[in-house]
Amino acid sequence: MRIWQRPIQFKSIHTKIALSFSCLILCTTIILSYSAYRLSTVAVTDTSLEYTKQLIEQVNKNIQTYIGNMESISALSLSNTDLKRYLALKNPNEAEGVQLASQISSYFHAIVASRNDIASIVFAGSNGAIVSERMDANFKSYAELISQEWYSKASKVNGDVAISPSHVQHLYKDEYKWVVSISKQMPNPLPGAASGVLLVDLNYNVINDLCNQIQLGQRGYVFILDQAGDLIYHPQQQLIYSGLKSEDIPTLLQAKDSTFHTQEKEQSKIYTVRTTKFGWKIVGVTYAGDLSGNKKDMQLTSAMWGGISLIIALAISILLSVTLTKPIKQLEVHMKQVEKGNFDIRVDVEGANEISKLSRTFNLMISKIKELMNQTLKDQEVKRISELKALQAQIQPHFLYNTLDSIIWMAEMGKVDEVVTMTSALSKLLRSSISKGEELIPIAVELEHIQNYLTIQNIRYRNKFTYEVEVESDILSCRILKIILQPLVENAIYHGMKHLPERGHIRITGRRIEGDIELKVMDNGVGMSEEKLKMLMLKTRQAESGKGFGVHNVNHRIQLYFGELYGLQFESELEEGTTVTVRIPAIPPIHNDSEN
Repeated sequence: MRIWQRPIQFKSIHTKIALSFSCLILCTTIILSYSAYRLSTVAVTDTSLEYTKQLIEQVNKNIQTYIGNMESISALSLSNTDLKRYLALKNPNEAEGVQLASQISSYFHAIVASRNDIASIVFAGSNGAIVSERMDANFKSYAELISQEWYSKASKVNGDVAISPSHVQHLYKDEYKWVVSISKQMPNPLPGAASGVLLVDLNYNVINDLCNQIQLGQRGYVFILDQAGDLIYHPQQQLIYSGLKSEDIPTLLQAKDSTFHTQEKEQSKIYTVRTTKFGWKIVGVTYAGDLSGNKKDMQLTSAMWGGISLIIALAISILLSVTLTKPIKQLEVHMKQVEKGNFDIRVDVEGANEISKLSRTFNLMISKIKELMNQTLKDQEVKRISELKALQAQIQPHFLYNTLDSIIWMAEMGKVDEVVTMTSALSKLLRSSISKGEELIPIAVELEHIQNYLTIQNIRYRNKFTYEVEVESDILSCRILKIILQPLVENAIYHGMKHLPERGHIRITGRRIEGDIELKVMDNGVGMSEEKLKMLMLKTRQAESGKGFGVHNVNHRIQLYFGELYGLQFESELEEGTTVTVRIPAIPPIHNDSEN
């Protein structure tokens, strides 16, 4: 079937000019505004990435300079004459060895005292000699010391410096420090002669300070890997070790010095990698959303200039069309009379063909309106009642699908008792929703409906919440609009309980107050801010078609049926919960309520 039989044609030149001009200005404005915004965003992003590269390069140079200084200190310490004499002793525990150990310890202590970035210096020789910057150090046993990784790694690299990732060092009894270790074996040109390894432990806080001072946007950070992929430094190292956060380490180990993007969940990460001369990888992490920090400003600026251009275009269009719209103004004056209720008016407008046709059509419309007004009012009233009844009997499809899925899942898991309970509750829920079609039902029936609903939701959410119903017995027979409480309980579960880390609680109460009935739905969920609560209370009550029941629809139904004095009230506080109060008149039961 063809929708358009022929192209749209305009007999009015004014219409063609106005529409063409407006479309041209609109398209041009949109294209220019979008292009300006995109160019600005790309420029800001490129500048931010270049700045990030420079920062990572600076960190790389600082780390290399720092480690180079530590290597120099290691070489200087190993060249100490007393240390070589101490290593040459067959029994370092003799008097000469004790004296040399004291001199070496003083030497090491002077080095450590002059730098706050060195945690300790220890030398372990193959002849059993152990000495550090501490005069009376309470070392672990010699066998335990030389079995540690720093000793074995230094022995394998043939005189090169061995650098460990960040770790907890345990050299002294009852002492544990978070350090980065540099170890180096003393050069030993003579085969069979004694050898030894010098260990310099660096304070982890120094590397932490070097990396922490780098700001990469609002959420960006810097971390360091060694050649094996072990973390030297990460600002969220504990989260990495506990598995709560991860980095794409295999990709980073294979990556050369470059910048590349990765996509994790709903956010894009940008990795900038630089490799030190001793194999560490300095990695800068930035988030694509943070690079253009003034993105909103650019959007607002583009929108502002686009709006100004549109306003100018509209002003020009209005100015050009004033002379052509006079006949329409005459018709408008008569239409105002119709707005005030005068349906006996007749319009005779001479001028353009379009206006003449419009006048005749207007006269026909007025005569039809007068004939059909009463019938239309009756039809609207019937439609309103039908829509309310349809809304009252509605069960959200997604709720039914999810409940049936849960029943199937529990059946497959062999949870027979829960399947029976949930099926029974669903059956009662459906029966109470569609039975008889009365608009007003006893409060007891409404409470039975909501208890069935809570039973289903509690099983679905695996006991995510508890609930209780405390309603005075003397109001149970009073009547209430059907399915008033379900939307309120649904909001309490979805918005209050769903994101609560611990088990929540829903409490429903009811009492009689001065000829009225007050029902409350209270939860201890996440609550709402004062600003959000005000928006909820002042928001225009619009139809929520396609969304099932909503609090605005509930409030609208109550006020439509009982008047503006009744409806919903909200009280909420962040992290404390939300209370929704339903106030309705106390309507006594009728003789057939007991049949519900």
